[in-house]
Amino acid sequence: MLISQIGLGISTPAVAVESGSMLPNIGIGDVVIIQSAQRTQIISHTEGTLSGYTSFNEYGDVILYRKYGSTADTPIIHRAMEWVEEGEPMWSGGPVAPHSGYITKGDNNKDIDQKTSTSRLEPVKEEWIIGVARWHVPWVGYLSLAVH
Repeated sequence: MLISQIGLGISTPAVAVESGSMLPNIGIGDVVIIQSAQRTQIISHTEGTLSGYTSFNEYGDVILYRKYGSTADTPIIHRAMEWVEEGEPMWSGGPVAPHSGYITKGDNNKDIDQKTSTSRLEPVKEEWIIGVARWHVPWVGYLSLAVH
């Protein structure tokens, strides 16, 4: 834990993925290694498309965030699609953002989180972000998921 806290800047540096929302790039039962958001710059899908930056076989970073900043819910691991400023539309023809933040989406999901109950009409604030996914180890998390 000490090595991971020093190296990655986070006290819980790994999470087991519980859903298929990030398939085929991150699967159920995969353990994902997380780097603290304070130790890195988040690159959105939009920025990644322009620069050529990819993570987990797609443009932009995958982030781990707390839904509406709540510690009661299981954190969500989805891709940062784009950054919107307060007052900008969250999607083409959509409502304006009540505050600045990231529009997010699971790679295997049809709609962005802000159109669904995942993060309904709320961009993900920077302070809600736990970290950025850096690596994953397939299937290792199944044991942890079975216990919980």
